[in-house]
Amino acid sequence: MRIFKVGEKVEVIDDKLTGVVIAISDDLITIRTDEGFHMDFSASELIHTEDVKAIKVTNFEAAQVKGIKEQVVKPKAKKTSPKDRNKPTMEVDLHIHQLVPSSKGMSNYDMLNIQMETAKRQLEFAIRKRIQKVVFIHGVGEGVLKEELNFLFKRYENVKFYDADYQKYGLGATEVYIYQNP
Repeated sequence: MRIFKVGEKVEVIDDKLTGVVIAISDDLITIRTDEGFHMDFSASELIHTEDVKAIKVTNFEAAQVKGIKEQVVKPKAKKTSPKDRNKPTMEVDLHIHQLVPSSKGMSNYDMLNIQMETAKRQLEFAIRKRIQKVVFIHGVGEGVLKEELNFLFKRYENVKFYDADYQKYGLGATEVYIYQNP
C-alpha cells in the first residue's frame, strides 16, 4: 500500500494527469491537477512523481516493445507459389454420371445435349461472376464431347481455350481462360 502525504506531487497511473495531494481521507486521495481541477482517486490509482522519474527505459527496450507490437499488428502475408496462382478457380466435370442420377435408357444424343447445356450454363455463370479460369473435364472417349466444346467456346469472343494441365487431368480436360473487361 502506498502512503501519500499532503503536498506531495503525484501522477495518475492510467491517465496523463499530474498534481499535488491536497486532502487524504480513508482510501480517497484528493489532488489538485496542474490545470487546477480537484479530483478524487484511490491510493492504488496514484504513484509518486519521484517513482516515475526513477523508471528509466532505454532505447533498446523501447525498440523491443515496438517490435513486439508490430509483430502482433502485422500478420505475415501468406506466400502463394506460381503453381497455386495459376490453379484453375473452377472445375466442371461433364461426365454423364456426375450430371444425372442415372443415364439408363438415354441415347448418346440425349447425354451429349445434357453435357453441352451444362457446359454452356457453367461458362455463362463464370463470365457473370468474373471467374477467369474454368476447367471442363470431358474425358478422353471418342472425342465427340471435346469437339462440341471447342465449337461452343469458339462462339465466344472473350474466351481462349486449350488443353488443361496434362499432369493433373491427362488428355481429358480443356481449360478456358475468360478475358475480363476492366
